[in-house]
Amino acid sequence: MPKPVTSYTTPLTAAQAQTLREILETKGFDFVPRPYTLYAASKGKLNISVYEKGPKAVIQGKETEDFIKFTLEPDVLGEAKLGYEEELNPEMFQPHIGVDESGKGDFFGPLVVAGVYVDPTTARALLEAGATDSKRISSDARIRQVAETIREIPGLQADIIQINPKRYNELYEKFGNLNKLLAWGHARVIENLLERVPDCPRALSDQFANPRVLEKALQTKGQSIEIQQKTKAESDVAVAAASILARERFINWLDDQGKAYGIPLPKGASRQVSEAAGRLAERSGPAILAETAKMHFRTADPWR
Repeated sequence: MPKPVTSYTTPLTAAQAQTLREILETKGFDFVPRPYTLYAASKGKLNISVYEKGPKAVIQGKETEDFIKFTLEPDVLGEAKLGYEEELNPEMFQPHIGVDESGKGDFFGPLVVAGVYVDPTTARALLEAGATDSKRISSDARIRQVAETIREIPGLQADIIQINPKRYNELYEKFGNLNKLLAWGHARVIENLLERVPDCPRALSDQFANPRVLEKALQTKGQSIEIQQKTKAESDVAVAAASILARERFINWLDDQGKAYGIPLPKGASRQVSEAAGRLAERSGPAILAETAKMHFRTADPWR
């Protein structure tokens, strides 16, 4: 018997976010201020946060499943999805590899590419584990929690390659652009998984380049696999699981190296990131950036 859903994330339109708020007010939810949210509310064993970015709703607690089925889906979303994933998206439950990366848009840290192979059993287990696009999970603690649950799924096949900044900078110079480097990383992960699941018929990833770029990067084992790329591929549970495993590896590297250098290494490429780069270069010399950051970013211009 599947475990009850205790955590759920879904995108909303602005109108749906407003409708949900009105429903929560009517039902007597208590509203509390929370950073980055349009609103956050709780009642009993249910917590609901609607985040500005998206917007998106994050629903957590023991009463999550009932709220989704009897309130969110009929009164806000206007469609039933929970429990009908196999009927709505049968391809997601057929054997395939999902690939995703983390760190692509971050000045500090590695580029991490992960791949996850699923069959019907592991796809269902990933859904129960709460595997969703890592970009929808705002908490590093939650990323680590879901990643640990994913790793515990019996029979799950996953592969991760971590291209640390020094190696990343060498490869970027060799390939000349990010899409070719990404294709190389995706191809390596697919090839590694095909060592274990040689009969896998297809691999799915987000659209980042002409599929032929990835097909060309594949070696002997990958020549017979069908390559699929599509926008919002993270809606696929295998790609979502790969995104979480890649994100976990990326944030762990940032945390570890920030502690090692005594300077927190922020995500992204913001002004805060530039300031951290300046402190790091001042303390350890500009050459340290080639060991910790992606040097083709404009953020690196003052220290080239």
